[in-house]
Amino acid sequence: MSPDAIMPDRARVIPPRLGLLVWAAGTALAMQAVTLGLFDAPALAGIPALVLFAAGVLLLWWQLPAHYPHARFGSCNGVTLLRAGLGASLLAPLLSPDAGQAALGGWAVALVALFALSLDGVDGWLARRQGLASGFGARFDMEIDAALALILALHAFADGMGGIVVLTLGIMRYVFVAASWVLPWMTAPLPDKFGRKVVCVIQIAALIALQVPILGGGPALGIAWAAVTALIWSFGRDTLWLWRHRS
Repeated sequence: MSPDAIMPDRARVIPPRLGLLVWAAGTALAMQAVTLGLFDAPALAGIPALVLFAAGVLLLWWQLPAHYPHARFGSCNGVTLLRAGLGASLLAPLLSPDAGQAALGGWAVALVALFALSLDGVDGWLARRQGLASGFGARFDMEIDAALALILALHAFADGMGGIVVLTLGIMRYVFVAASWVLPWMTAPLPDKFGRKVVCVIQIAALIALQVPILGGGPALGIAWAAVTALIWSFGRDTLWLWRHRS
């Protein structure tokens, strides 16, 4: 058998930017289905989410050529993009307080967020299986986690779940980034730590639990403080490591 017979047909490989657009179109349709169906919100309520999602797609379009090392977008990044769309769709009930109240209310928000969380790890597994793992994909995944946490924290705060402390669960990543603008040594790459991933799951899981209407008062505050404690430990450990290894 000739080498050409076993090599993939490069003409059939979808370029990264085209793959991004295909996945973005499918995700936009899924977002509208969630807004109209699960949240029972008017079509206009989904516009802010679509605008935010489109801005993210444009940013990816701009970043791909310089930072993505592979010849195709891959379903791994497509799954991460779907997670981004699911997170953005949660803006509809946040900006339209009556959306979903006649249907599932906070349960709907929790359901969408839980599905997005269940996909976390699937994208990494696909990337390794498809040979498409990259620093770009890892950063993409991390930023989607941070954005989902922020939106869920705003939901919990708006519903009076966990008090003002719950906002810490949504802004900690952005406080860290802001600090790195002032302290350049905080921009150095961190070693991969399993504990950091565990804390991220705890953070999102706690925020999902705080969407459930049956919680309130003491239980909600306890969940919020437990997650904040874990998050402070994780960011504190990373900051200390960066300080010790600063140049």
